[in-house]
Amino acid sequence: MAKRFGGKYSPDGTSDTPRETVIDARKIRAAKSPARLLYVPGIILVVTSLNNGPTTLVMALIGGAVLTLAAWLLQEGLAAQAAYDARKVARRPAIPRKMMASVLTGIGITIAAFTGDSGIFGSVLYGVAAIGLHIAAFGIDPLADKRMEGVDDFQQDRVARVVDKAEAHLKTMQEQIDMLDDRKLTMRVAAFQTVARKMIRTVEEDPRDLSAARKFLGIYLQGARDATIKFVDLYKRKPDSDAQGNYAALLDDLETNFAARTDVMLRDNRSDMDIEINVLRDRLQREGVAMQNKGTDA
Repeated sequence: MAKRFGGKYSPDGTSDTPRETVIDARKIRAAKSPARLLYVPGIILVVTSLNNGPTTLVMALIGGAVLTLAAWLLQEGLAAQAAYDARKVARRPAIPRKMMASVLTGIGITIAAFTGDSGIFGSVLYGVAAIGLHIAAFGIDPLADKRMEGVDDFQQDRVARVVDKAEAHLKTMQEQIDMLDDRKLTMRVAAFQTVARKMIRTVEEDPRDLSAARKFLGIYLQGARDATIKFVDLYKRKPDSDAQGNYAALLDDLETNFAARTDVMLRDNRSDMDIEINVLRDRLQREGVAMQNKGTDA
């Protein structure tokens, strides 16, 4: 089977580098898929109530709107859950979207049942059952912040705030560049996002690196976001190869500096580990415990 050539120096300028970022984004979008079917009940409720009189129709419209809002909240809650699970340090969602969706689903089903012959008591029972089934199927929102052992809460909160803002900047960049429907530009931004997220993961794994990365994840990413918004606005009105080249050059410079800073951070972490190992070895030797080299007999 023929395989399309693609690489760093291929004609479309794509490479394997950004695939990690693209997959991550797709996983978060894919998390919304199970909730898509829940838009159907609201539509069915309205359609089946068209010929049942104005009162029933109005109630059906209200019930359909509530069920639709519940489905949308569930999608957003599932996406937030996926992002939460993917990160090592994360704050719990500020808005419990999945639990709100469960309650709204119960209310919507109660209204739907009442438009039939269930009566008030029966409709409420249907609503309670719908809430229970919704929670059983999709669960509830994370109720606790995700933290790392051995790191104080204040430091982890600082990391979580910086990472949240950094991810928001990257998301805005992606949303803006997607508006151009240009595969080359989309992949170029994705490549930069991969490098930026490598720094984010490094900071999450060792919050001590936050001071070194704070300017990159804050000021520089905000500048990249603003430059992307301006470039997209200009390019939508009039495609300009010079503007595209300048934007690509900006991403090149940012990517180079992000990668260099991340490498320095990783080397510093390795140096800290080597120092700790040497200190431990010296302490064991002072205690009379012989350190054996790898490959020697015990």
